[in-house]
Amino acid sequence: MARVLSLFRPQPFLALVGRRKPTFCKMSMDSRAREVFAAAVEAVQPDTVVRQSIERKEDSVIISGQKYTLKHNLHMVGFGKAVLGMASEAERIMGDHLVKGVISVPHGIQQILQQHGKDHLLLKENSRIKVMEGAKHNLPDSDAQKAAEGIKQLASELTEKDLLLVLISGGGSALLPAPIPPISLQEKLDVTRRLAAAGATIQELNTVRRALSFLKGGGLAHYAHPAQVVALILSDVIGDPLDLIASGPTVRTEVWPEEVLSVLEQYKLLNSLPASVKDVLGRPSPRWKKNKDETDKAENVFNVVIGSNSVALKCAGRRARELGFRPVVMSPGVCGDVRSVSRLYGLLARFACSREEPPPEIAAEVLRLGPEVGVESWDLCRTMQVLGEGRTEGWGATCLLAGGEPTVELTGKGRGGRNQELALRVGLELRGLQLPPNGPVFLSGGTDGQDGPTEAAGAITDGGLYEEATAQGLDINNFLTNNDSYTFFSHLSAGKHLLVPGLTCTNVMDVHMLLIPAIPINIR
Repeated sequence: MARVLSLFRPQPFLALVGRRKPTFCKMSMDSRAREVFAAAVEAVQPDTVVRQSIERKEDSVIISGQKYTLKHNLHMVGFGKAVLGMASEAERIMGDHLVKGVISVPHGIQQILQQHGKDHLLLKENSRIKVMEGAKHNLPDSDAQKAAEGIKQLASELTEKDLLLVLISGGGSALLPAPIPPISLQEKLDVTRRLAAAGATIQELNTVRRALSFLKGGGLAHYAHPAQVVALILSDVIGDPLDLIASGPTVRTEVWPEEVLSVLEQYKLLNSLPASVKDVLGRPSPRWKKNKDETDKAENVFNVVIGSNSVALKCAGRRARELGFRPVVMSPGVCGDVRSVSRLYGLLARFACSREEPPPEIAAEVLRLGPEVGVESWDLCRTMQVLGEGRTEGWGATCLLAGGEPTVELTGKGRGGRNQELALRVGLELRGLQLPPNGPVFLSGGTDGQDGPTEAAGAITDGGLYEEATAQGLDINNFLTNNDSYTFFSHLSAGKHLLVPGLTCTNVMDVHMLLIPAIPINIR
């Protein structure tokens, strides 16, 4: 531990050499935080990520270094909340080489985009893509099932001369329900709901989903064989695991009934399964017979993540630099309980804002929290080293960026979401530090623009939150106990701390931001 902590001790000579003057910016810390968040969201717009990933050269297209010939042989399918905008841009680029397409998108999305003036994300009137809306309230339904059947039929009709472009984004799993007969959609939904309620992990849920579905776990790629398959993926899952995003319809995954039965038995659901589910799980593996020339290597399938939390953080860092901050990206995989996550950010703020060498206990506790919040020790050490150097060498203001998807333990019935609750808890952690512009500012926002069942994406806080709330008669602890962070921020100073970007048309989880001003230090 001593060797690790030594990274963060300021080097005396560095503090004595010439210091760079911090970039001057007239904008407030609050305004700059909002600007950086907006840049993160803009970077992962559905049309933007498609445009940046596809390079059209006459009658060929290059996608992430792979070249494909276009001979009026392109077909398109897609499923997810952001897929309409992705499909619109892909069709514009591919032109008349697109033969036809089918996409499964959320119920009412076309009308919502029109109402918000997002016409550039809509298909043109003469589009060759069929739009099918479904999955009301983000749950698989009969409309989504019809769309999945249309997608399966299109894929099944392709030949070795065809190219299938698959567009995938968050929400894709609910928009591609294809239960294996005789299982009904409701029966499949009931099984997965009961598993989730029993505490099954996302990996366990996907193991069961794949076993009961035609298209998940590589099923779509199987039905498209022998066509070339290229999947462009906008990831809303930590670590961007291809087999988990929308349950991996283009990622071949073997399903063994024994493994599925083991999961169901573990959560004591084996004896209460519908007869149809028992029938399907009683069949020999795998779910479908392998095509004659189909190999496990799936050489004709190319999956590429074109948008993710990492992409959003990178562009946020670029905007932060333009606004006078030195950016440092800690991790795109922050998870765990918001109480642990808020403690981590509070400690990092105190470490960075210390006018003297911070006590070693701060770094020790930061490293202890790492495993709880999904951040590697190396990333924490690197982050603290940058924060320490920024303080001792007088680099000026710093913007610490991270992302992910923390969790909230529900103890009440209030309105809010993980971002607003995290911002509220971090505000408490910052208590006692100076106020902006001489003290830190924290922002937490969901890139989908909606944090829980509220109109806000998140909130912005600083070290004056507790006193500000107390002066206005707001008891923070009562709001936290009731998970009522949205109501709290709505009442606090007429809602000025809320982050309300409106419809963002994308989702790559959350963005966390800690703005650290230039700290004058005491040199000994």
